Amino acid sequence: MKTERKLPAFAPLACASHPNLGRRKVLGALATLPALVHSSLHAQDNGIIKIGQSIALSGPLGELGQAMHQGAKACFAAVNAQGGIAGRKIELSALDDGYDVKRALANLDTFLADKATFALFNCMGTPMIEAMLPKVVETGIPFFAPFTGALLARPGKVRNIFNIRASYPEEAEQLVQHLSTIGIKRIAIVYQNNSFGKEVYEGARLAMEKHKLTGSAVVTVEDNASDAGSAATKLAESNPEAVLVGLAGKPTIEFVKAIRSLRKGLPLYALSIMGSSATIKSLGDDATGIAISQVMPLPTNTTVPVVREFQEAWKATGAQQGASHLALEGYVNARVFVEVLRRAGRGLTRSSFIENAWGLKRYDLGGFEIGFSEPGKNASRFVELTLVGRDGRFIR
Repeated sequence: MKTERKLPAFAPLACASHPNLGRRKVLGALATLPALVHSSLHAQDNGIIKIGQSIALSGPLGELGQAMHQGAKACFAAVNAQGGIAGRKIELSALDDGYDVKRALANLDTFLADKATFALFNCMGTPMIEAMLPKVVETGIPFFAPFTGALLARPGKVRNIFNIRASYPEEAEQLVQHLSTIGIKRIAIVYQNNSFGKEVYEGARLAMEKHKLTGSAVVTVEDNASDAGSAATKLAESNPEAVLVGLAGKPTIEFVKAIRSLRKGLPLYALSIMGSSATIKSLGDDATGIAISQVMPLPTNTTVPVVREFQEAWKATGAQQGASHLALEGYVNARVFVEVLRRAGRGLTRSSFIENAWGLKRYDLGGFEIGFSEPGKNASRFVELTLVGRDGRFIR
């Protein structure tokens, strides 16, 4: 099948086919139908395609959210500079939720109340997305590239949710498979005590069963990292050969520092969510040697065409921070979103956007392939292992 490489009618609501929604929710969604159609047209009539993003721009994971947001903005700015899509400019409206569920839900209500909001784009965080999904499914608004690898964000039969990044279980599988290949048998797991961490743990547990590996200990760390030290002590006492780290932000920093003080040379393996530049910088020498799975190519490898294009767009924005995996991910998500808009053309509606997204079966952005196969599946399965070098840079 030929892979496409390009530059940057009325469908039923997704909720009508969702098996977990009751009749009341379906009728409620159908009752909003005229408003949904009106809002999609309004977004075009004023020359703007407005998309909403609830994301952590402050708080414990603010650095992650800022990188993702700026990466997407770099893409949209480049597209707008060339005239936009069919003469319409893309406007990315971001509201900071500080990685807080209540704030994220308030942001969602704000976006849904604004009839100019065409779609929701790259909203961030497993707990936030889990809380947002019922309204997302009920309204049928396109929910594009949520920033989570959790399976809960990949419900089957829901046609308005589009995941791109590889899932946490796929990342965990890659890490466990690598450990199995190099002969590691006793693996300890530490995970964050929230829905994100539980997804990581379950993926790792299943992968360990598959590869017939034994767990030496399983510990959790709270979001505020108050128990990171005691978790590290308990884990070290189990004498593992390696540790799979399912943490993000402050819990990562506190746990890694604690375990390094107890077992300096213990191999640590973490998921992509851990590898922000702020986390690596905060860890200093303690970060050296940590293996991290990544769902995007190395953002400095300009031999990959999409990375080279990202670098050009990133520099054009005058961004002060260095290019990162997260910024590249925001850019890639925006590139795919733009391609769907291009295909929908001048007759853009939410329904036509959804149909054209599902028509994107195999698309090469330039060394990075995506394809929306069916609801419940992510469009990319790209996962590679990187290592944190002595200078804090990622190496393959």
